[in-house]
Amino acid sequence: MQDTIGLTRQQIAQLLASDIPDGSIVNLGIGMPTLVGDYLPTDKDILLHSENGILGMGPAASGDNVDPDLINASRQPITLLDGASITEHTVSFAMMRGGHLDYAVLGAFQVSASGDLANWKTDAADAIPAVGGAMDLAVGAKQVLVTMEHRGRDGTPKVLRQCTYPLTGKGVVTRIYTDLAVIDVTPGGLNVYAMKAGISAAFLRSVTDAPLNFPQTPRVIVLDLAGAPRYA
Repeated sequence: MQDTIGLTRQQIAQLLASDIPDGSIVNLGIGMPTLVGDYLPTDKDILLHSENGILGMGPAASGDNVDPDLINASRQPITLLDGASITEHTVSFAMMRGGHLDYAVLGAFQVSASGDLANWKTDAADAIPAVGGAMDLAVGAKQVLVTMEHRGRDGTPKVLRQCTYPLTGKGVVTRIYTDLAVIDVTPGGLNVYAMKAGISAAFLRSVTDAPLNFPQTPRVIVLDLAGAPRYA
């Protein structure tokens, strides 16, 4: 039964969005991270950066608001907030490499117990390597938050003792958000911060290759009546 009660991709993004502090400057990477922009709390002043040259990115665009010339790093139509700026790539990457981003939210194929990140190439025969700006973000942002499913489609763990895919960055990940748990990367290993309601510590360990620490009782991730996740 426990295989069926994880968070959806949208709920993972929504939970992460609720954790971003007021006043942060945040880059949203390709894939699941782009969903975070749709769930940022309206009572927080959070500035979104996109590596293709946008500072002040708003939620995804739809209907009459779609401008084919205004897209994020995933080539999805987006909106701009009042006061947003658009730059060319050299300025955008200078922001990324210069330590000006508080958080980078990135997807991942694998994360290791020591915070190594692998998110640009797998060993699949038909895989197309696509590093983009991930390496710059991984080493340039003050903190790196990862969003991903806890296991691959074949059920294999994605949180590992050591990554088996080529690394994007070594020791760069701060926190991991999966469909089952929120896990902090610390000098002492992986500390479980929160688990989805209905998930036991034994089950989480069974689907994780890396050792997990429980230094304190994990918070419980529950869903409200609208399906939005929160910490109980």
